[in-house]
Amino acid sequence: MKVSFHGHSVVKVETLNHTILIDPFISGNDNCDLQAEGLKADVILLTHGHNDHVGDTEKIAKDNDALVVAPFELATYLGNKGLNTHPMHIGGGHNFEFGHVKLTQAFHGSAYTEADGTIVYTGMPAGLLLTVEGKTIYHAGDTALFSDMKLIGDLNEINLAFLPIGDNFTMGPKDAKLAAEWIKADRVVPMHYDTFPLIEQDGEAFANSLQSGVGHAMKPGDEIDL
Repeated sequence: MKVSFHGHSVVKVETLNHTILIDPFISGNDNCDLQAEGLKADVILLTHGHNDHVGDTEKIAKDNDALVVAPFELATYLGNKGLNTHPMHIGGGHNFEFGHVKLTQAFHGSAYTEADGTIVYTGMPAGLLLTVEGKTIYHAGDTALFSDMKLIGDLNEINLAFLPIGDNFTMGPKDAKLAAEWIKADRVVPMHYDTFPLIEQDGEAFANSLQSGVGHAMKPGDEIDL
């Protein structure tokens, strides 16, 4: 399968039969190389309800009749907008036609801000473990460093991990380096940085700080064969 990075926390996974999008913040994301119009997806996985992660979910899901997998409250909110959703919660896993998803802890917030400024609480944030075609991808979502990342690494053979490094709202590079050591992924990609001035970081420096061959600073549009 092909796994590609598209700026901020946007990840696309293309398997033999499915296209999976994670946190498709495309419109309004100057670092994203995709266009929401005409974008194909069978499944959208969401880590939490902030606007820079829900992004273009409603449009893409309705255009493709895509399944949206999200934490319960966020799935309920999007289901009320007419989307086809599957609710989950932290610690729970489920076998889907496209693969297996398990939600992990993430220490952050989760609320969607409507156009009129109304803030809608969308439950607890999460990371996710996606296992497809015998490979496991860990997308940590937005999170601080937490010690149970050691447990995530101990219990799973992670082939590819996406970790936030932007600081201010999430882990910074120093904490993300420790997270990378704890989860023991074969390859680690930094995400959630450089989108806004507050989260400007050096992705190459972070990748080079990791054990040789582990860190990969992907530019928007870069892909990895997994």
